[in-house]
Amino acid sequence: MAKRPTDSEIEVPSAVDSESYPDSATVAPTPEATPNNRLSRRSFLSHLGAAGLAAAAPPVLASASTATVPPAVATEEALTEGTVAINLRVNGHSHALQLDPRTTLLDCLRENLALSGTKKGCDHGQCGACTVHVNGRRVNSCLSFAVMHRNDEITTIEGIGQPDHLHPMQVAFIEHDGYQCGYCTSGQIMSAVAVLKENVGPTDADVKQAMYGNICRCGAYSNIVAAVQQVRHSS
Repeated sequence: MAKRPTDSEIEVPSAVDSESYPDSATVAPTPEATPNNRLSRRSFLSHLGAAGLAAAAPPVLASASTATVPPAVATEEALTEGTVAINLRVNGHSHALQLDPRTTLLDCLRENLALSGTKKGCDHGQCGACTVHVNGRRVNSCLSFAVMHRNDEITTIEGIGQPDHLHPMQVAFIEHDGYQCGYCTSGQIMSAVAVLKENVGPTDADVKQAMYGNICRCGAYSNIVAAVQQVRHSS
């Protein structure tokens, strides 16, 4: 059995080493240990957001400085790119134009030359409202490209008569009420004028056959034929 040490045998340290065991009063509290200095959740999130913005700012500034700004105004080359120069002779006048090669003669007359008497009906060559004369022959202007008519002589409804000097066919259409709404009338008159120069039989049926490509949705066909026959017999 082990012998219990006596009081004289127990070594009691005479003093506490101040370096090994510092007094708590001499230890400076850290901010984390002080309740009043503890970092709040709101402050943490604010600092975190600021740090994120600071990290993202340099790439944004760099990309903005190297970005290419497009020109505010297009150059003349850009405006004319893909177009072709063409000279059209319409109603006795020459017109120098810069056109998209896909522009139809109909759209050129209406949009580029402001000759709106030629009408756009079906845009498929089925109604005749867009009829004009090319070198004296009637054509559907919606079915041909404007660039195909260099050096051609083109005549529209504006070129055969004016309000103060009407063509005899225009006068006949007025006298025989050869129209109702009037939308197809310019095409009807252009075809009728061409019929006078074509080898067409003398009867009304012959005239109807010659004019079959011009549709009148108002149904004024008999009046149109009467107008054509009047001009034929008076010429």
